[in-house]
Amino acid sequence: MLPRSETGLATAQPLTLDGITHSYGGGLAVDNVTLEVKGGEFVALLGPSGCGKTTLLRIVAGFIEQGNGKIIIGDRPIDTLPPSKREIGIVFQNYALFPHMTVTQNIAYGLAARGESRKLQEERVAEMLAIVQLETLADRKPRQLSGGQQQRVALARALAIRPRILLLDEPFAALDKNLRLDMQIEIKRLQRQFALTAIMVTHDQDEAMAIADRIAVMSQGRIEQLGTPVQIYDEPASLFVNGFIGSSNLLAGTVEAATAEGYRVALSTSTSWTVPSRQNFAPGAPVLVSVRPEQMTLADEAGEGRFPVSLKLSLPIGGELIHDVTAPDGTSLKVAVPRRPGVASSRAETAFCALADHARPSLFAKP
Repeated sequence: MLPRSETGLATAQPLTLDGITHSYGGGLAVDNVTLEVKGGEFVALLGPSGCGKTTLLRIVAGFIEQGNGKIIIGDRPIDTLPPSKREIGIVFQNYALFPHMTVTQNIAYGLAARGESRKLQEERVAEMLAIVQLETLADRKPRQLSGGQQQRVALARALAIRPRILLLDEPFAALDKNLRLDMQIEIKRLQRQFALTAIMVTHDQDEAMAIADRIAVMSQGRIEQLGTPVQIYDEPASLFVNGFIGSSNLLAGTVEAATAEGYRVALSTSTSWTVPSRQNFAPGAPVLVSVRPEQMTLADEAGEGRFPVSLKLSLPIGGELIHDVTAPDGTSLKVAVPRRPGVASSRAETAFCALADHARPSLFAKP
């Protein structure tokens, strides 16, 4: 029997994926994935189309049978159980609401399918309607609801069965940009309120960074890196992760020498930077230095660690001013600086590019 808290909700259950592998035809869609999700943790599977994240989610749900590996919730393997017996709630990309049913009937569907009593169905539906604030829309059909309201119904239906695990497949893809943040906050609130272990599939890095406790960045069926949003952003483990998460500038260089902080690198821009790194590089090794646009700044004068750039374009984006500049070797760079009110561009056509005080560049072997 699933352990319950004093509120009657299931206590948070850990999820373990042990060596999950699945093939389509002759190609591996999921390649020996091992992942441990802590009880009550929110993990995002992030990656480009075709990286295996949706296949992995469907394997957990029981819609696809893996070729190898085990799925364990708590201390109990669920590989042989059908989807209806896994106690997993799912919110699909298109919400998958029944168009001929009312909001009430949609929310009650999972409970009815499990043979719960009419009384329990009514109590649970009333509770869910209050939680997602849709009491006044209980008798409407999905076509009479906005996208955000439909998502709330899908969430309520998934939560009504008291799932041990919550799975979310691109849950914000169909929403307008202005509504996405509200729904991200709502899903995170409900996940915490119900003490749920949750996995979300997305290709949107901003979504993953906003609400996940940890992110598993996937490529070609494998997990390239698993870490907190800050770790993934500040310390990318590979060039793929570095390029997929956020925006970055790549500067070619050559290792001059090892230092206490990392490595002294001679850049192709005719200057040198000291770059922290735990990797092993020999003097003379060709490398790429990656630095985020907000970790660079522009100065009016030359100085140590600075190189001249020519300004091509300035774009005011919210509170930032994004400068498109070109280094002496022809490398195109993006520099993001705080924008002062009323300023839409930079008047200077030339400047000197430097690392900001808080900068944490990354170092990679040149392919």
